[in-house]
Amino acid sequence: MPNQPISGNDLARFSGPQTFMRLPEASEAAALDVGFIGIPMDIGTSWRSGTRMGPKQLREQSAMIRPYNIQTGAAPFDALQCADLGDVAINTFSLSESIRIITETYAAHLKHDFIPMTLGGDHTLTLPVLRAVAAKHGPVALVHVDAHADVNDEMFGERETHGTVFRRAYEEGLITADKVFQIGLRGTGYTADDFTEAAGWGFNQYLAPALWHKSLTPLAAEIKAAIGDQPCYITYDIDSLDPAYAPGTGTPEIGGLTTPQALELIRGLRGLNIVGCDLVEVSPPYDPSGNTALTGANLMFEMLSILPGVPYR
Repeated sequence: MPNQPISGNDLARFSGPQTFMRLPEASEAAALDVGFIGIPMDIGTSWRSGTRMGPKQLREQSAMIRPYNIQTGAAPFDALQCADLGDVAINTFSLSESIRIITETYAAHLKHDFIPMTLGGDHTLTLPVLRAVAAKHGPVALVHVDAHADVNDEMFGERETHGTVFRRAYEEGLITADKVFQIGLRGTGYTADDFTEAAGWGFNQYLAPALWHKSLTPLAAEIKAAIGDQPCYITYDIDSLDPAYAPGTGTPEIGGLTTPQALELIRGLRGLNIVGCDLVEVSPPYDPSGNTALTGANLMFEMLSILPGVPYR
């Protein structure tokens, strides 16, 4: 029997190990199908800090989640060997050094055949993770759910920040441009071309107003058909949600997705060849209730539920 989360009927949910869903800890990815990895970092942010506390609170709130997805029938722990691989030991005084450390850490883990699921941390972390993932799998398709396209060239002269991730990934050939899907984009920009330049590279962009009052199940089906069986990475910025649902984030933008839309989108992507996921930009100081992290932890569970090999009961 694969590892199981500790049941809330065996040990109260407010106690026990501070791992994702109270799974066992592991020091390496050998023999794992899925590993949860925290990257407690906020030195790549440009507005509100605090995402360094994201992984800790995501794990805390994940204690509420039970092992079966009753709504969809997914039973990930019936078949997948999952564990919490702890946090990447970043250098909290150096963004460039932290980026190097992240890539090296993931490259070491990815010597084993498992799927990394990352708890963020600011969105900068996706670039070094993609470098390690693409080194193993080749250029990946990308489902990027976010209020922001994160395709700036520089921020304060820096080329690697949370707002430049996908320009660098495109330039480095880590992603397949016409199989990049950016969903939920909105807000204000520095220029009229903030989004359109990336569309010229081949990125498929879905602005939030075009998605208001709509089910995202049809969009998920379109994305799945376009990506096919190419290895795919999902990066989920919690600020894709309207701040009414997720206020605890560094760069909130009004007019975002709803939590039902988030569930529809993720569930509709079942069947993709997913090789990695992350959930980023949860900033606990801006939501003392913990609701943003609770939402983020549940979205992580939804992504776990659509991974290859998950049985449905």
